[in-house]
Amino acid sequence: MAIRTFGHTTITLPELDEPGLYLSNVDNLDSSRGTVQDFAYGDADLRSLDLAETQLVTGRIAGIRAKRVEFEQVNFHGVEIGDSELGSARWTESKLTRVHVRDCKLMGAALDGLVLDDVLFEGCKFDFATFEKVRATGPVAFIGCVLTEATFTDCDLSDAVFTDCTLRLTEFGTGRYRNTDLRENDLSAIRGVANLAKVRIDPGQQSDLAEALVSELDITVGDD
Repeated sequence: MAIRTFGHTTITLPELDEPGLYLSNVDNLDSSRGTVQDFAYGDADLRSLDLAETQLVTGRIAGIRAKRVEFEQVNFHGVEIGDSELGSARWTESKLTRVHVRDCKLMGAALDGLVLDDVLFEGCKFDFATFEKVRATGPVAFIGCVLTEATFTDCDLSDAVFTDCTLRLTEFGTGRYRNTDLRENDLSAIRGVANLAKVRIDPGQQSDLAEALVSELDITVGDD
């Protein structure tokens, strides 16, 4: 397994190129048995990609360009998803374990009821995405991601890491953010500052949070 460390968080990711592991190319991710294992799927232009009540175990998804995506109760274990455009994605009631999502576009995606354990989102675009009731039960990191006007609602992101992310008008709604690591980000334009109790920041970010709070409360600062 591949190990990546970000701050105080260490994430275990799948190592799909290890000796003795062979991934079979598949034309789709459907299975009458409900499980697809040791697979490679990619380089496809799709009108839609719909999966429900499926287990994807040890595999790679790459180069997918789908106009509409719906994953419902689809559990991923030991899977890489890379260089893909997952348009109008709706991803619900699923568990991701040892998953690496890299260089993907999930703009406007709706992620609801996901459980994340050893998950790395790297270089992904989540503009206008909504994260609702997403729970980090193990290490989770967002590295170099764009989350412009994304919204987190009723999420538990305790101990998650955000590094070098674009957080412009990103809204952190009610939820749990204990020890969420927000260092190495510009926090001056985030929303929901009052909900970020017990997060981790650098000393220099205190002014960022003050600026964000002043903007959120529509406070006028002046001598007059």
